[in-house]
Amino acid sequence: MAEALIEARHLQVHLGASHILRGVDFRIARGEAVALMGRNGMGKTTLIRTLLGLVRPSVGVVSVGGEEVTGEPPYRIARRGIAYVPEGRGIFPDLTVRENLVMAARAGLDGRRDWTYERVLATFPRLGERIGHGGTQLSGGEQQMLSIGRALMTNPDLLFLDEATEGLAPQVVREIWRIIGEVRACGIATVVVDKNYRAVLGATDRAVVLLKGEVALESPSAALLSDPGRLQLLLGV
Repeated sequence: MAEALIEARHLQVHLGASHILRGVDFRIARGEAVALMGRNGMGKTTLIRTLLGLVRPSVGVVSVGGEEVTGEPPYRIARRGIAYVPEGRGIFPDLTVRENLVMAARAGLDGRRDWTYERVLATFPRLGERIGHGGTQLSGGEQQMLSIGRALMTNPDLLFLDEATEGLAPQVVREIWRIIGEVRACGIATVVVDKNYRAVLGATDRAVVLLKGEVALESPSAALLSDPGRLQLLLGV
């Protein structure tokens, strides 16, 4: 099997009295694009946050590059080549576009700097037009572009995108999917959560569907696109 960039085994997560994840195994290989799917409340965001160290599992192990990181603080996991575009974007509202990007800039684990400030602006021309604007002055689509661009400035090996296009105008949504395709083509592994199952399946190699905190289905994305009936009971699509 290809090298696992990140792997979780037997994850159990409790948040208060709620049992959110129930024995989840999850693995992302180098360069792989994965759709993480499921209805609201099925555990997708909790799984991502657990992998990133933002939530500590009750039971189970998380490894990055073959080394266990369970319980490590999020910044140490991020330094292992993991980037995150959260639901809600998470930009710094009091910083300008330029400041949001520059503060995140660093080389990848192998010293590469494929994603430079100049490349990010070339990929997101609208950000270049608003380079001096503060985060609160940007539209929702521009904020999402900034959040993705900032994550790419870390030159990650793996990028998580949670609700990649939620609430965005159709024209912006098309642009975001184009950018996700470009990220995938340059070899960065991606995990994408999005309600548009056709778009997310078309942009990924493999799909993992969660149901009530358990992995209910794993399949090549192309197979699910050609047989969407398999998703109907799990997603209600």
